[in-house]
Amino acid sequence: MERLFDAELRLMEIIWKWEPVSAKEISLLAAEQFGWNKNTTYTVVNRLVKKGVLCREEPGFICSSILKKNDIQKAETATLIEKLFGGSKKAFFAAFAEDSLSPEEVETLKGLIEKKG
Repeated sequence: MERLFDAELRLMEIIWKWEPVSAKEISLLAAEQFGWNKNTTYTVVNRLVKKGVLCREEPGFICSSILKKNDIQKAETATLIEKLFGGSKKAFFAAFAEDSLSPEEVETLKGLIEKKG
């Protein structure tokens, strides 16, 4: 999967929330939330279609995601871990765990690890 830029991710958040959604509605939401004009929004929509992340169908240029949010989150996380931690999930987790975690967060993470084991 091609990496998504911040503007593309921001627009995908709108699409995931409202899909299926017309390009016109996306443009109005992007103007309201980000101050984007119609041309900017349509340019980003076209990039997402070319990257195979978004499907746009007639009539009404109805947009739906091809890749779900979870797919993008996994890919972006893998990229981050590779880039900043040399691919080591252990090093990533150690850096993440250094921040103060609430007792609830610690229990949730323990549960996730135990489920994997």
